[in-house]
Amino acid sequence: MPYFAGIDIAKRAHQMVVVDERGQAVGKPLTIANTRDGFTQCVDTLRALPETVQVALEATGPYWLALYEHLTSAGFQVHVFNPLQVHAYRKTGVRITKTDRRDAFWIANFLRIGGSAATPSPNQHLLQVRELTRFRWNLIDQIGDNKRRVLNVLDRIFPEYETLFSDVFLTSSRTLLKQAASADELAAFDLRELTALLHSSSRGRFGVTKAQQVLDAAKNSIGIAFLADAAQLEVGCLIAQIEFLQRQVEQVDLAIEALLTQLPQHLTTIVGIGPVTAATILGEIGDIHRFDTLEKLVGYTGIDARVYQSGQFTASEMHMSKRGSPYLRRAVWLAANIARQHDPELQAYYERKRAEGKHHNTVIGALCRKLLARIFVVLKEQRPYQVRTGGATA
Repeated sequence: MPYFAGIDIAKRAHQMVVVDERGQAVGKPLTIANTRDGFTQCVDTLRALPETVQVALEATGPYWLALYEHLTSAGFQVHVFNPLQVHAYRKTGVRITKTDRRDAFWIANFLRIGGSAATPSPNQHLLQVRELTRFRWNLIDQIGDNKRRVLNVLDRIFPEYETLFSDVFLTSSRTLLKQAASADELAAFDLRELTALLHSSSRGRFGVTKAQQVLDAAKNSIGIAFLADAAQLEVGCLIAQIEFLQRQVEQVDLAIEALLTQLPQHLTTIVGIGPVTAATILGEIGDIHRFDTLEKLVGYTGIDARVYQSGQFTASEMHMSKRGSPYLRRAVWLAANIARQHDPELQAYYERKRAEGKHHNTVIGALCRKLLARIFVVLKEQRPYQVRTGGATA
């Protein structure tokens, strides 16, 4: 008689419950300390069972990986469930009781009824790629936060400044802001000195005309003068952080591209997908064979429509479910925005739908699905993306 062990994952300690083929608990629940001794106790407990045992656990944060590696190394067949799967299965119960041990029981029973096929061992390179790409997105978010804070400060001390450059964070603009951020300080600049500063930092792009624009705007600014000293310190520190984070992003990009060369992939043959985006997609999808249909991949990405219907009522507007991996969704969304500018087929589709009155985000959502279809085929068949004659793609 086979046994099924369910393990509820937590940061410090895990809970394990074993059930038989009838769903009856076997023995007492076991608390597994997240230590080597705790893992050894778990293995000994499983080996002491009189029959074969399968193990299941949830992919909760990073905390499942160490136990997963220990159990698979010990020769156990381990299944990994998406927490959403177990959560949905738990709702089939009558009682609402929610404890770690109860969750372990639900995981064991979900495995017993055939809730998942065996999960292959995680690819170490893919896990490293996922770790680095998620870290990179975090760095990008920090840069964005700091940029918004700079703009917030400028809105108080020199609100007209944002109109002087196409991007406040151009090298020339950043160099200028390091020297002076408030309108009064910039208004005090000598025209020749300001011209030389802008000419040097922009590699000749800006000269006396831009310098005069800055001076005119500064002299007529409605910025708050008494905040100048504090604001200058804030802007200087924030710009230094932005530049430091950008250098870190460049370091991470090099590491990601190096890892990507060790993975068999053809995602970069799809228009709109560069090395970093490809790495994000690979790291988040993992083994493409987890998804036997495109619809399941679309659902995992979270770009599927969330439909609400009750009785005779059906919602007139549908929104993305936004379930699954937010990193994957973000990468595909970015790729779709790039692809619609450079891929003739997707560009034509975008323009046609916009002409029909569709909102930009709605059309980009549809393009995301088209890109996922390409990604699905390329990963499943392990071959470069090709445009077939007659407009069809594969």
